[in-house]
Amino acid sequence: MKCELCNNEATVFYTQAVQGGQKKICLCESCAEERGLTDPGAFSMVDILMDEIPQQAQQSAVAEVAEQCSHCGFTIEDYRKVGRLGCSQCYTAFRGEIVPVLAKMHQGVKHQGKVPSGMAESIEARQKLENLKEELQQAIDDEKFEEAAKIRDSIKKLELE
Repeated sequence: MKCELCNNEATVFYTQAVQGGQKKICLCESCAEERGLTDPGAFSMVDILMDEIPQQAQQSAVAEVAEQCSHCGFTIEDYRKVGRLGCSQCYTAFRGEIVPVLAKMHQGVKHQGKVPSGMAESIEARQKLENLKEELQQAIDDEKFEEAAKIRDSIKKLELE
């Protein structure tokens, strides 16, 4: 595993209990020492992650952030204080503040999901088949019958596999 702050090899795995849930962070030894991980009372994951965002990025992010979620009333100060959000709409309201933290915490902000082992090929083949059927319909609509025949043959071959 990689350190979530500097991408060196992680050797320290810290789990913090937060209101019935858990937050985990993987750090290399030097990042853990720099941030006082040896003194658990002084360690706050939110503070560490916020310190890693350059000051200029924090200021521009704050400019894009709503002061309060229109759905639940949670404020940006509430988020900064407790390190969690009030509702799902807070993600949109506080996007400028949250995206940089999520990117640092999860190595990206787009959820890819997981695929059970052995299913990836099946899912990929199904998606390819759907795309070919759409291409076939478009070729027929455009009266490109030679192209449509080739696509039809590709579909049949894929369905046999």
